[in-house]
Amino acid sequence: MLVLLPPSEGKASSGRGAPLKLESLSLPALQESRAAVLDELVELCAADEDKARDVLGLSEGLRGEVAKNTELRTAGARPAGEIYTGVLYDALELASLDAAAKRRAARSLLVFSGLWGAVRVTDRIPSYRCSMGVKLPGLGALGTHWRTPMADALPEVAGSGLVLDLRSAAYAAAWKPKGEVAGRTATVRVLHAPTRKVVSHFNKATKGRIVRSLLSAGVGPKGPAELVEALRDLGYVVEVEPPKKAGAAWALDVLVDEVH
Repeated sequence: MLVLLPPSEGKASSGRGAPLKLESLSLPALQESRAAVLDELVELCAADEDKARDVLGLSEGLRGEVAKNTELRTAGARPAGEIYTGVLYDALELASLDAAAKRRAARSLLVFSGLWGAVRVTDRIPSYRCSMGVKLPGLGALGTHWRTPMADALPEVAGSGLVLDLRSAAYAAAWKPKGEVAGRTATVRVLHAPTRKVVSHFNKATKGRIVRSLLSAGVGPKGPAELVEALRDLGYVVEVEPPKKAGAAWALDVLVDEVH
């Protein structure tokens, strides 16, 4: 099982660890593309704070994020699973998983990123600010920048099992499973059962809980149909309509009664 996750806007501080080693990150086929984004991002933030803030879409109160980006090559690095601290990751609670579940997380979780393309939760990275929606002056839109290297690298990473895609739209644009891989891909939408509406906060939290449940239970569904069964066995209310044509992803709705 491969689980595709978005990053979080909120991130922990880099800490005091050894600095980034770009060549040590997973998915080495992405290294050249990572280096290109890293080089331009650092140069942009070091040269013109106001322009960088505008490009990155940051408010006046987030000027410190620009300064943080200038130190990406020298700042301490920590496992990506510790850097990302948003709602989904709070619910996932990687640090409190047992040893077996942590090993499963290391193998199966892949976090998409405007800066790194995609990383494993064990990859050591510094704290940064650069969403997939950013358009750098030189490289252009990052979603487009990542499309070709991702298309080359990700099918092999996906292997032959289930691909559980929990990414938001901006990050999903960087790689869309195609063909045979798409046919064993499942996307999840979390709905407030009484209103049938998506509510951002509990959508993210529920996705984090789903991943935690699968990792903790040691469940490894082979495909979307098996995933539906596994989630129902774990107590989730799941509605699904299998795709009408071969090679299309499955779309699952998980219904939640309470918004929390």
